[in-house]
Amino acid sequence: MQNAGECGFLSPIRLQLTVVREYDHIRVNGRVEARVRLNCSRCLKEYETEVFSSFTIFYTPAAGMPQDEEVELAEEDLISATYGGDEIDFTSEIAEQVAMEIPFQPLCKEDCRGLCTRCGADLNGAECGCDRTVENVKLSALKNFKIKK
Repeated sequence: MQNAGECGFLSPIRLQLTVVREYDHIRVNGRVEARVRLNCSRCLKEYETEVFSSFTIFYTPAAGMPQDEEVELAEEDLISATYGGDEIDFTSEIAEQVAMEIPFQPLCKEDCRGLCTRCGADLNGAECGCDRTVENVKLSALKNFKIKK
């Protein structure tokens, strides 16, 4: 079993890239897919799922770019990167695309009922019989407050 918040890759990352030179930049259209093992954030069980992402990144030469200067980014700048020399290393952008597709709160199924807050039983299997009525914690100090008339 993995630790909470960890993701285990069950297959190599499958990658499909189309690279095209356009005017003063290089456009990369891509798709990444991978089979991963995650822990459900509600019931803590491990489960397997596919993650995939389609993306477009514009690469511009690093020469001529302002260095150490604050600039306001336009929307197209958020999907752009720079390169230097005759080769482009796609590693960090591909890793970023995969990481963005890993759910922040993974669920084994959309209607996962999670664990009982009293006894810790998995509620997806069966009811445990505990009283799980929700009390408003903010007003719990007034629970036994009595007003004399």
